[in-house]
Amino acid sequence: MSHQHAHRLEPERPTLRAELRDAIAPRTVALVVAVLLLQLGFVLSYVGAFHDPKPHDVAVTVVGPTQQVADQTAAALNGIDGSPLDATASTDAAAARADLTDDATSAVLVISPTSTQDQLLVTTAGGASTATAVQTVLTRAEATQGRTVAVEDVVPAAGGDARGLSGFYLVTGWVVGGYLLAALLGVARGARPATLRRAVIRLSAVLPYAVVSGIGGAVVVGPVLGALPDDAATFWGLAGTGALVVVAAATVTMALQVLAGTIGIGLAVLLFVVLGNPSAGGAYPPALLPPFWAWLSGVLPNGAAVDAVRRIAYFDGADVGQRLLVVLAWAVVGAAVALVAARWHQLRTDGRARARTADAASAPEPSAA
Repeated sequence: MSHQHAHRLEPERPTLRAELRDAIAPRTVALVVAVLLLQLGFVLSYVGAFHDPKPHDVAVTVVGPTQQVADQTAAALNGIDGSPLDATASTDAAAARADLTDDATSAVLVISPTSTQDQLLVTTAGGASTATAVQTVLTRAEATQGRTVAVEDVVPAAGGDARGLSGFYLVTGWVVGGYLLAALLGVARGARPATLRRAVIRLSAVLPYAVVSGIGGAVVVGPVLGALPDDAATFWGLAGTGALVVVAAATVTMALQVLAGTIGIGLAVLLFVVLGNPSAGGAYPPALLPPFWAWLSGVLPNGAAVDAVRRIAYFDGADVGQRLLVVLAWAVVGAAVALVAARWHQLRTDGRARARTADAASAPEPSAA
């Protein structure tokens, strides 16, 4: 055999590109890129939300000895550069104080007709950062008029809730538990349930877990740690809120998994962690966040649940229904999407199976030798 012929029989060495493609599948590359983007999104979202907190249109009620004085003061406060306050005028101190204890306003400035010291009523339970920001703005504004303010905390945070963060961490725990449960079920039995019936079973399994999670969280922050009030009404209000939050996080994660497979877990992290946590009102309430994150706080389950917990714990549940409706909407939509997508996936799978069966039946039988 000639040397040239032997050379032609040697197998060609694969190119570097082919070896890389064989060693690292394109799907793996895509997943790595997705993780990188998620990581950078995490940094962007948290730093973007927290790097420069400023008050924006914080509700303040100005109570004057006369309507004219109240109107003039409110107008002056609304004219401050950057619109840190949204002041309204009143002459009814009792009504303004009631609004404060119902969390309908963030602060009340009571103008004294007989001295240069006015009274500022705040609620650290409504957010210590907000109370501090309002005090800072009003102290500066009053100083320009040769006046001072004496601060009274009308609704203080509980002794074990010094910075008012207990509700935020409680909700974060519930959210994490919900999407981790859905992720675990997906990893154990497949991201996409094989049938609609299995999807129903998987969703049903969330309910007892959610109930136990809600009660457990209420026990930890109440009787165990004393971080939040633990009277019966507050305890069961928190427990019910927690159960609803867990259901919402779990059903939405399941829906994302049915729609996108394993990638759905990453989408859930994007929704609940990257976007939900910084906008939920933890380190800074929505009034101190940039507009985008302040808007997210009202539409995502994280922010709605944190506000609901705060109102249940400190404001006798004032207007809590509106916040719980947001969480409920996510739970219902998540469950509905999961069921519809599971049914569509089942029909698609069954159709492919029937097509393969039909093709096999119509194929000509091999002739006998």
